[in-house]
Amino acid sequence: MGILFNEKTGEFHLYNNTISYMMKILRNGQMGQLYFGKKVALREDYGYLIENRYRPVSAYVYDDEYSFSLEHLKQEYPSYGTTDFRMPALEITQQNGSRITDFKYVSHKIYKGKPKLKGLPATYVESEDEADTLEITLRDGLLKVDLILLYTIFQNENAIARSARFENRAGKEYQITRAMSLCLDLPDDEYQWIQFSGAWGRERHVKTRMLQQGIQSVGSARGASGHFHNPFVMLKRPTADEFQGEVMGFSLVYSGNFLAQAEVDTYKVTRMMIGINPFGFSWCLKPGEEFQTPEAVMVYSLDGMNGMSQTFHRLYRTRLARGYWRDRERPVLLNNWEATYFDFTQETLLKIAEDAKKNGVELFVLDDGWFSTRCSETSGLGDWWANKDRLPDGIKGLSEKVEALGLKFGLWFGPEMANKDSQLYREHPDWIIATPGRHGSHGRKQYVLDLSRKEVVDYIYGLVAKILGESKISYIKWDMNRNITECFSNGFGADRQGEIFHRYILGLYDLYDRLNTAFPQVLFESCASGGGRFDAGLLYYAPQCWTSDDTDAGERQKIQYGTSFAYPISSMGAHVSITPNHQINRVTPLKTRGNVAMFGAFGYELDLARLTDEERETVREQIRFVKEYRKLIHTGTFYRLLSPFEGNFTAWMVVSEDRKQAIVGYYKMLNDVNREFRRLRLRGLDEGLVYEIEEEQVKIGTFYGSELMNIGMVTTDMSAGEVPAGEEPCCDFWSRVVVLKAKNCG
Repeated sequence: MGILFNEKTGEFHLYNNTISYMMKILRNGQMGQLYFGKKVALREDYGYLIENRYRPVSAYVYDDEYSFSLEHLKQEYPSYGTTDFRMPALEITQQNGSRITDFKYVSHKIYKGKPKLKGLPATYVESEDEADTLEITLRDGLLKVDLILLYTIFQNENAIARSARFENRAGKEYQITRAMSLCLDLPDDEYQWIQFSGAWGRERHVKTRMLQQGIQSVGSARGASGHFHNPFVMLKRPTADEFQGEVMGFSLVYSGNFLAQAEVDTYKVTRMMIGINPFGFSWCLKPGEEFQTPEAVMVYSLDGMNGMSQTFHRLYRTRLARGYWRDRERPVLLNNWEATYFDFTQETLLKIAEDAKKNGVELFVLDDGWFSTRCSETSGLGDWWANKDRLPDGIKGLSEKVEALGLKFGLWFGPEMANKDSQLYREHPDWIIATPGRHGSHGRKQYVLDLSRKEVVDYIYGLVAKILGESKISYIKWDMNRNITECFSNGFGADRQGEIFHRYILGLYDLYDRLNTAFPQVLFESCASGGGRFDAGLLYYAPQCWTSDDTDAGERQKIQYGTSFAYPISSMGAHVSITPNHQINRVTPLKTRGNVAMFGAFGYELDLARLTDEERETVREQIRFVKEYRKLIHTGTFYRLLSPFEGNFTAWMVVSEDRKQAIVGYYKMLNDVNREFRRLRLRGLDEGLVYEIEEEQVKIGTFYGSELMNIGMVTTDMSAGEVPAGEEPCCDFWSRVVVLKAKNCG
């Protein structure tokens, strides 16, 4: 088993073939942190890592002793105010107003496998041999509250999943005001902090800075993980890069308000934490009840940022995503939104679907505007029944007609929102989140339904399930276009209002889970005005997410590149849309739009009938290529090669598990003149194999893997001098996709 406990020293050692995680019961009964990193020897005693010294202006635990201060010790799940003055992992407000706690070791359990988290998404195992779990029970004797720290180490991944659970064994209630999922005290501060931030249309851009004394953090208080910061951060050594060096990644499996924070103290100790954002949060812990934090996953890599990413990709693709579609090839879809917006009839939809089928599309998706009085963004949300004026045969009839064409049918829902101009709101005005006596703010005339209330979740489930049950629906695009303001629930009292943001997310998870269970073969794609809730939590329910509303091929290079640090390629909804692009008004070649989108869950968002014959042939070739290679793209090992944040070029590649096939994407943003000869060093190949390189079904040469990785693949283009007569010049937003196939070397 990969977890050892030394009763004599009170030390725990979690390990697999590559990593070690060690902690110790301190002399005051609390848990101390010893080490996290590359696997070390199973030494009898690592107590030498606990160092104590007298330091002026500190407070000390034991009378007449000037050495033991929690301020100077690395801890597992620290509290504030008992000699530690740093930000805590937990805070509990008691009936007398005190927030002081003292959780001491009571017992522990070690077992194979991994437990489920009630009502929350989490990584899982399919066999008990895949992971080992440690549960440490700590108790505050005065409060009579237990704190259970959960650790699961995966046997074949450099990853540990962590969470915490509070159990009230007292006869009184308490208010939890801070409960982080993970805390890790590191012995130094020689790290770069990397976050993934932006806004609508430019999500998950890479932001890097050195840690400094004080606090560095990102978070959300919007009711969703958000476009602006992602619940995933990295710490890396300054010398580490994509391919070598020490990197740690921290991912929160959660879709609501979060905080990721690194605090560097005056002695260069770094305290890394991630969990529910404590701002505005409280949870009433009544006698006999428990509170479970979301799961956090931390990954360690000595193979640079790509090594860390590949661990997250494997883990999240195969042991977070689940269900019927987890391992299946995703269908090539066409969504009607940018083809029609709200202006469509049943006949126009069927014509678009017919054209899509002729060009190789497998799934037709009807977007917004099909229900109730929905002819614009001002009405209808919440009333999930077909508009018979537009769709005389209803969704049932339309779906049957689409399937008769040889296509699968998909449908857009926005089940978390309501318009005031809707039957739902007129009958249940108290079902939206709004504060009594205060002005209620809207977003696109939308208001957020109070999913913290079971009756609201039940109502929405009933409407959505009825449509799914009576129609032939294979795919759902689940949209969320509004963040929570004026947060208040009419379903809870004054002492529970700090719970609403979290209860909302629990209600969302419940709704997703019930629909997953009732309709297990429906492919769910989450969406939140594009990438506003692209997080690990929703991957548990929806194996792919709409990556961004910005489908421009140039911008998508940055968005998909940043997203790939934590999230697998199979999770990124990526479409070819019209040009000029509606988000940036940029004109990009159809070829490049396809070459970017194919490194994701591929589809189109346009009317194929409006394309030229030449463009339609390009579409057919793109679809043929995706169908042939989508399994490799989605399940292969992904490597980032050139960063769009560092120059004019982007490059990435994916390599099959047996290293006999690979696909390289190479992109140039702006054209240049009379430039140098260029080569691109590839990664992940077998040095001894000979690879045949093919581009647009034309063979262009054979090369050893050692050549391609050490010398590089020639990427010189027509900008390296004057363009010869008769040759096609390069242009802005130029791209290549090449396929490598190993040959028998006889």
